[in-house]
Amino acid sequence: MIIYFKHKKMKIILGCLVVLLLAVSFAYSKFIDISITTASEITNWGLSFQNKGKCPIGNATPEHLKKYNSYYIGDTDEKVIYLTFDAGFENGYTPTILDTLKKHNIKAAFFLVGNYLEKEPELVKRIVEEGHIVGNHTYNHPDMSKISDMESFKKEITSLEESYKNITGQEMLKFYRPPQGKFNEENLKLANELGYKTIFWSLAYVDWYVNKQPTKDYAFEKLIPRIHPGAVVLLHSTSKTNSEILDELLTKWESEGYTFKTLNELVLNNWKNRSSIEKAID
Repeated sequence: MIIYFKHKKMKIILGCLVVLLLAVSFAYSKFIDISITTASEITNWGLSFQNKGKCPIGNATPEHLKKYNSYYIGDTDEKVIYLTFDAGFENGYTPTILDTLKKHNIKAAFFLVGNYLEKEPELVKRIVEEGHIVGNHTYNHPDMSKISDMESFKKEITSLEESYKNITGQEMLKFYRPPQGKFNEENLKLANELGYKTIFWSLAYVDWYVNKQPTKDYAFEKLIPRIHPGAVVLLHSTSKTNSEILDELLTKWESEGYTFKTLNELVLNNWKNRSSIEKAID
């Protein structure tokens, strides 16, 4: 009886150990799965506006973005705006937008895709000739967060560079904006390895639905109270509303004491004033 009891007890102990090892193994495998999922997780660039007229909080900090030459805000101690436009195609409004920018002597950045360059070479030339930056919005406008290998990532970037050089005879300045704001950390690394600065934004509004354009009142409600020192503004040049309100919008911002600078100055000023940006967001 005694021998049988000990044997049974040992079986119970061994059984418990097996269960424990299986539990640990399962937990560890789940941890690995979670880690992998997190590393490749699709992240939509997002902002949280805490106070009127103050810079918003992004879902990646300036300090974290700094590691990959990425930016979304300028010097928060200076009433400066960095104006940018995204365009996947030409909708007939860019000439008016360019006329307005010339009137205000403002140099902006236009993030364009391959379709735009191929179909609107003369307009691309005008953008460049008038002193604006053409940024890299990829050739095909895919969800770049689903691309993890350098070869595929680089193809999207360099295909646009080649098209741009064929049209303008110039090398493209290395500013990159992820299509739809979708990115992950690996994308930031890859862009940085290719010498690009990734440019997000600190102010935008829903202006991209061609058949559901916002009213002037709605646009001003979103854009005027939320403007802030160091703002990187994203507008879509495909927007009829933007083409109609831009003159008044720029006049309003100028009346509030804002001036406009380029992305080249954004990068320079961001490095010089990193502490003030972090302090303002904290």
